[in-house]
Amino acid sequence: MSDKPIFVATHPRACSTAFERVFMTQRDTIQCVHEPFGDAFYYGPERLSGRFAHDEQARLESGFSKSTYSTVLERIDREASEGKRVFIKDIDHYLLPPSGKPASVAPSLRRIKRGVGTEEALNGHHSANGVNGTAHVNGHSTAPVNGATNGVNGTSNGAVTNGAANGVNGHHGDTNGASKEPYPYDTPAEPRNPTVMPRAIQEQFHFAFLIRDPHYSVPSYFRCTIPPLDEVTGFYDYDPLEAGYDELRRHFDYLRGEGLVGPRVASRPDLNAEAESTGQTTVHEICVIDADDMLDTPPPTIEAFCRSVGLPYSPAMLRWDTEEDHAFAKAAFEKWRGFHNDAIESKGLEARTQKRPAKTEEEFDAEWQKKYGEKAAALIRKTVDDNMADYLHLKQFAVKV
Repeated sequence: MSDKPIFVATHPRACSTAFERVFMTQRDTIQCVHEPFGDAFYYGPERLSGRFAHDEQARLESGFSKSTYSTVLERIDREASEGKRVFIKDIDHYLLPPSGKPASVAPSLRRIKRGVGTEEALNGHHSANGVNGTAHVNGHSTAPVNGATNGVNGTSNGAVTNGAANGVNGHHGDTNGASKEPYPYDTPAEPRNPTVMPRAIQEQFHFAFLIRDPHYSVPSYFRCTIPPLDEVTGFYDYDPLEAGYDELRRHFDYLRGEGLVGPRVASRPDLNAEAESTGQTTVHEICVIDADDMLDTPPPTIEAFCRSVGLPYSPAMLRWDTEEDHAFAKAAFEKWRGFHNDAIESKGLEARTQKRPAKTEEEFDAEWQKKYGEKAAALIRKTVDDNMADYLHLKQFAVKV
């Protein structure tokens, strides 16, 4: 069974923080890392998101303005060195350029490690400005990027990786007098890889997936971008491009196609996914958890997940109501204030007293119009419709208990 760091890839508002709290109860054996790649995606010199593109103050105040994809991996490497199984829960679209744009490797990840004592530049291209290799999870050490990295999430103590402050790749640089954002990167692309993370690094993780019906995740995210929550989250508008399903599906299909997960499907001996994969059997099953299944039947769903990824299961994992539990979670979730209130205030993962009643599309529309108004309801409806096919594609692989 694999002992690689577990990477639970998800989309926003998939009840993923409640899911993560289950594994935070196992602090003696599991090291949880909460949504680390958002630091690079939103705020750093390699950022892919345009949400804070014109708000340098917000990026600086975040504390992550110097975080790169490499420094995030270095942080994970440090967590792995403590001897516990690493459990990462993150939003998968943090690894992919938005709007389906073509991906190339993040500048700080161009030089990759392929084992102790060996190193090569990706596709023969050497990285700029002394990036001495990307972090190797599971304890393989690498030299720090442009000097020592100190503090949470690899905020560097000085120079910015890849010389971004000096205009490398266009960040804070001028092209014909105009400021340019860091993406698109001037870096090579890997065939078929939809992410900015090289396949050689992805091989080091044990991927699993968490999904939720867009009829519930989309309005939940929308609510975090309007008063009163927007003042807490700092997200002042809803961007349908952040729904995350398209990216999750494309990455999921890439991992299957590359033989990094599957073809076995967790808890589904009836389902043969081999026809759509390389046919190579890996130690990593396809493990997809649907949030509604988790909320309806928490114990068997969590047990099935644990069995698939190689973690011991105990019913005690589903309760977290000590002072230490709450303090640990509050500190972990602090950087994404306003998004995790329900999970912070929860005491455990308990089954619903009754299953969620089925609704017609007309009933959903009426509910959204009543809560958010006609214009917002139309935006929610379009976003839900745009993402249903991707959700249903992933749903067909969901664990059944």
